Amino acid sequence: MTLTAPNCPAADFIIEDVRMKVESIDDVKSVDIQLVFEPEWDKDMMSEEAKLELGFCKNEFHILIL
Repeated sequence: MTLTAPNCPAADFIIEDVRMKVESIDDVKSVDIQLVFEPEWDKDMMSEEAKLELGFCKNEFHILIL
């Protein structure tokens, strides 16, 4: 997995949260999370919904129906 930046202050929390979620899946016996920074993270990796939630779509009109 990758983070938005190498010095992400939430890194430990995010990694442990991912580990716990994956381990909670039936038939998963162990989890090995490897932190990588290639390819470099880019906001284009985000879903349209995530971009909208974080304000990256300021110049576009979006309707989000949940």
